[in-house]
Amino acid sequence: MDAVAIVADEVRELIRRRGLDPARDPGGVRRLVEDVVADYDDRSVSGALPPLADAAGAVKRVLDDVAGFGPLQPYLDDPDVEEVWINEPGKVFVARGGVSELTTTILTEEEVRDLVERMLKTSGRRVDLSSPFVDAMLPDGSRLHVVVPDITRRHVAVNIRKFTVRATRLEDLVTLRTLTPHAARFLTGAVAAGLNILVSGGTQAGKTTLLNCLAAAIPPRERVVTCEEVFELRVPLRDVVGMQCRQPSLEGTGDVPLRRLVKEALRMRPNRLVVGEVRQEESLDLLIALNSGLPGMCTLHANSAREAIVKMCTLPLLAGENVGSRFVVPTVASSIDLVVHVALDPDGVRRVEEIVAVPGRVESDVVETADVFTRRGGAELARADGYPPHPDRFARVGLDLATLLAA
Repeated sequence: MDAVAIVADEVRELIRRRGLDPARDPGGVRRLVEDVVADYDDRSVSGALPPLADAAGAVKRVLDDVAGFGPLQPYLDDPDVEEVWINEPGKVFVARGGVSELTTTILTEEEVRDLVERMLKTSGRRVDLSSPFVDAMLPDGSRLHVVVPDITRRHVAVNIRKFTVRATRLEDLVTLRTLTPHAARFLTGAVAAGLNILVSGGTQAGKTTLLNCLAAAIPPRERVVTCEEVFELRVPLRDVVGMQCRQPSLEGTGDVPLRRLVKEALRMRPNRLVVGEVRQEESLDLLIALNSGLPGMCTLHANSAREAIVKMCTLPLLAGENVGSRFVVPTVASSIDLVVHVALDPDGVRRVEEIVAVPGRVESDVVETADVFTRRGGAELARADGYPPHPDRFARVGLDLATLLAA
């Protein structure tokens, strides 16, 4: 056993004796670790114990072990790491700048299960044979997803999507080259005018970040209600209520799906409804809410803005046999005003590929669209020929749409 492991065992024993909680009293745990490391360093001078090569480094490693997430903590502390995932104990990957890489970290099955248990401790959620999937949030805001065997072939699969605050406003996305200044000004005006916006893109394309930045442009006097699977949205307004889904209990009761949250949100006097992501029949309740005059935004997995519209016409059909396309298609056309599609480039940069307007017309069960901004052949996002619907809403908030769209 090396010196750091001996110190870690001593610290764990003292934490148990003193009843310290690393989550509630991190300062007290740090002081304890520093005292134990200093005491061990003094005792190791006699030669009876293996010496500590680096006392400061030992404090960090012991803190990671007893109060953090062990071997994964350095990756969680690294601001350049966007995501961490474990396929099996000997294969730990990270993503930096949108590019994945295999790390040198090697764990054991027991260490992986212990890490999962520690990560879920503060969330109140569980993962076991009866509930083999779990979505949870870590104390720092990162999103955790775990799948256990026999859903996976052999090993526990862990994915940690870090909450990295690189952009909180549309202006920050301009700095990151995700948006052009012209497109950012237009989207700011569209949010202020109360247009319904759908953000589409693939996994890790930056949909949630873009949705957060759009939500930051909501006028400060509006009341916002957010609904999501796990808390990820950060709306910097004073009047915000956030709700997340809940897993069923051990008895299989008490679950709260996203569809229920959308319904309950309408009873909370919102001026704006923001849904983290629609995947299933909750899309029907969102469309009904938007069609009733309540401005809103959401994200959706899709390969293009056009496919996002098609998907929004399909997902509500999952709500029941009595829901047909003859109702859904015109409702989508009249409820969605803009689709903002974002993608992850091979170089790791997230860019808005197109901003598409939905004028509200349907031809042969196909929702018509108009390109407002497009990015073709690797060029910069540029103004196209289309115009968004509801120019009166822009005028109502003191914006001239023609001037806003002028190059």
